[in-house]
Amino acid sequence: MSITYDKSSGIFTLSTNNTTYQMQADSYGYLLHLYYGRKTRGFADWELTFIDRGFSGCPYDAGHNRGYSLDALPQEFPVQGTGDYRTPLLILRDSEGTYGADLHYSGYEIHEGKYSLPGLPAVYANDGEEAQTLIITLKNDRLNLSVKLLYGVLPEKDVITRSVIVRNDGQDKITILRLGTACLDFTHGKFDLITFHGRHTLERQFDRQSMTHGTFSVSSRRGMSSHQYNPFVILADHDTAETHGRCWGMQFVYSGGFEATAELEQFDQTRLTMGLAQEKFAYPLKTGEEICGPEVIMSFSSEGLEKLTHNYHRIIRENVCRGKYKTAQRPIVLNTWEALYMNFDGKKILEVAECAKSLGVDMLVLDDGWFMNRNDDNRALGDWQADEAKLGCTLGELVKQVNSLGLKFGLWVEPEMISEDSELFRRHPDWAMVIPHEKPVLGRNQLLLDMSRREVREYLYACLSDILSSSNTEYLKWDFNRSIASVYSHTADNQGKVLYDYVLGLYEVLERINVSYPDVLIEGCAGGGGRFDAGMMYYTPQIWCSDNTDALDRMSIHYGTSFGYPAGVLAAHVSTCPNHQTGRITPMKTRYTVSSYGAFGYELNPLKLTDEERQEIASQIEQYRKDRELITEGLYYRINNPGDPYVAWEFVSPDGSKALVNAVIPTNHGNMPEIYITPRGLTPGALYRDILTGKVYPSDALMDSGYPLPLPKGDYEASTLRLERV
Repeated sequence: MSITYDKSSGIFTLSTNNTTYQMQADSYGYLLHLYYGRKTRGFADWELTFIDRGFSGCPYDAGHNRGYSLDALPQEFPVQGTGDYRTPLLILRDSEGTYGADLHYSGYEIHEGKYSLPGLPAVYANDGEEAQTLIITLKNDRLNLSVKLLYGVLPEKDVITRSVIVRNDGQDKITILRLGTACLDFTHGKFDLITFHGRHTLERQFDRQSMTHGTFSVSSRRGMSSHQYNPFVILADHDTAETHGRCWGMQFVYSGGFEATAELEQFDQTRLTMGLAQEKFAYPLKTGEEICGPEVIMSFSSEGLEKLTHNYHRIIRENVCRGKYKTAQRPIVLNTWEALYMNFDGKKILEVAECAKSLGVDMLVLDDGWFMNRNDDNRALGDWQADEAKLGCTLGELVKQVNSLGLKFGLWVEPEMISEDSELFRRHPDWAMVIPHEKPVLGRNQLLLDMSRREVREYLYACLSDILSSSNTEYLKWDFNRSIASVYSHTADNQGKVLYDYVLGLYEVLERINVSYPDVLIEGCAGGGGRFDAGMMYYTPQIWCSDNTDALDRMSIHYGTSFGYPAGVLAAHVSTCPNHQTGRITPMKTRYTVSSYGAFGYELNPLKLTDEERQEIASQIEQYRKDRELITEGLYYRINNPGDPYVAWEFVSPDGSKALVNAVIPTNHGNMPEIYITPRGLTPGALYRDILTGKVYPSDALMDSGYPLPLPKGDYEASTLRLERV
């Protein structure tokens, strides 16, 4: 059994192959957190200490026991107003304007299988896969409020998930002002917090800092998970590294605003929380209504960051991504954006397609500029009808011509946006999220459609369904090119619920498209990596990693991304030089080496390539086909980090029979010392052959001493080692 309950002690134990998670419903009716770490026997209730702490209040039920204070005890679901002054998961206000609600343990249920969430993405268990669900109910009698804590255990994946459902069965309305999903309390320890910050075109940059007294948070107030902070954090011991040490991860399965906090408090205890962003959130619950907190995926490793990474890669790849492209190899695409921008007609598209086919590309993706009056990015969003005058035919006819060349066809869309200069806005100005009597905040000269409204969702589904039904479009690039600033819905009874309902509306449309068109691959995008999160991966099994295609910048983006997300969900393209974002010039080989990290393609005009460049690209595509399965399904190893004199990374097949090691030396210097790369994950005691040279290496010596990189002849030089077990 993955979940057990000991009635005599009130202790719940959640077990995976390598970890144990424990909590206790104590004699006062509070749910206390005990332990999350290496797999262990027995109970960890000895972690609790009871000391009279000045200015730390005691619950009334504890009577004269001044040593019992929720301000000093580790908790599973801390609530504001109980005498705990640390970061809470729940803040609510009742109909009289009073804050706070004390919650007491009411009961539990254990079910076989993994829970699912209404309207929200969540980890699922595959057929035949062991999984169990624990539901613990907490109640407040004054408000007739219930809180169900959901725990999902996937033992073989070393993953425990958490969610929460708050329900109002009282006679009066309550308002949820803060809703967090998960909390981990540590009674002692010195930790580092690892987060992933960034900005548009430089997302998910690795950051590690020692915990000091106070509260540190990363969050998004932008209505999306954001370029600025990713909804994935790691708490690690000071000495934890890739291959040793303890670390705990929290990953939010949600694409809207979030907040993760890490707090080192007065008694040197540490609290890590994750949940919905509090800003612009005030969710009313009438009698019989409930709200569900998005899921958090938790995992623990006692073997360093590498093992934690493997846990997250596997759960995303096997238990979050769905549909045909969960396992099917993704097409190699050529996207027209950096090739043509909006300056094209049907003839030019077919010329590019014919050239792309000659290189070995699988799919042509027509980016922005294909629909009515869309010749620049100031107009026409929302009017999703093809510009037949520009294309020279209907969209369906254009797709047929592309297909006749032997290529699949994909299309860029930005369904959640609306331009003021559009037929849709002229018909339905109230569909845009604009605060009445205020001038709107523009982003890229566009506004947002109110996805919380059913009529908006029906319109978008009808538009997309018409496109997919009338043409053999097999891929949608679903973009989202601005943050949400003005939050207002003309139909909402409370504006504090709009952002949450917006995300649920987005998920509803994506789910309908997935169900109706299961063979269509949807690639998520939000100006590149602005919604790179597990929530989107439930609907879009690959995401455009960044609008920045520069090889040097992409290495640091891929490095940070790798901690929580597998290579197969990351879309990366070779683009032209000088690079359109940085102006940097890097060798074609290096651009390929970096871009072949994940779902692969090109972002350039093949008509402008030299014969030599075309031959090189054809060779790259042939090589990628050979490596693709290893890259998308293999175990990933960070050999070092982008701050070192070289950057190296490795893929190893699950059975250890093959390995691919890539390295880039960013800058060349005179009389450089030799650089040695030490692979990991090879089969101990085995021999491996270098596929290119035929040289045979003993695996243990290779992993211990390494092999020398060829000395570079210039900046940004890449090298690759392909190994096959003898």
